[in-house]
Amino acid sequence: MRLLVVEDDPPMSALLDRGLRRAGYAVDIVVTGVDALWRIAETEYDGIVLDATIPPPDGFEVVRRIRADGVWVPVLMLTARDHVQDRVRGLDAGADDYLTKPFALDELYARVRALTRRGPVPRPTQLLVGDLELDPATHRVRRGTTPLDLSAREFALLHEFMRHPGETLSRTHLIDHVWDFAYDGGSNVVDVYVRHLRDKIDRPFDRDTLRTVRGAGYRLDPEA
Repeated sequence: MRLLVVEDDPPMSALLDRGLRRAGYAVDIVVTGVDALWRIAETEYDGIVLDATIPPPDGFEVVRRIRADGVWVPVLMLTARDHVQDRVRGLDAGADDYLTKPFALDELYARVRALTRRGPVPRPTQLLVGDLELDPATHRVRRGTTPLDLSAREFALLHEFMRHPGETLSRTHLIDHVWDFAYDGGSNVVDVYVRHLRDKIDRPFDRDTLRTVRGAGYRLDPEA
């Protein structure tokens, strides 16, 4: 398997190069975001080990760009930053896993093995159904070029519909996935929030995408 290692610290890149080659991988090393993007465009890799703080564009931007281009090679981000918000930023940008320095090489090898077993599976960071776009990381929604102002529950409900476009979702399914475990109210709450959602995503645009399936539930129709 061929890996790309993007690391600008010479001792660390040398360590990763030796260790991963010893583990049986073919390894290419680059030190900047520009070189990383060029290599990824030119070569089909089985995995990428990507430092977050490389010369610009940084690792967060590199993974965001390749995902936007439809490149789904597994990415393991490395960084000395151990703040939760940095890990969240990397994962939301499209990374598959995150390892904080310093780390044990055995753990790195195990994470690389796990990611490369998974293979390049499309995992878009933004959801798009027709001209309806939802960004889970920034909690932004828009219909075409028009931003939509949704409550937290409306956003969660739309998120679930957009994860299953064209599928009929029952009220029970929606309660299980959108409301918390402690919720013990009736299923009519789904009907209430679906009406709220229609008032924001459909009616102002003369659309009918969020449809009632009698006796079964609701469906977000990508063709409507």
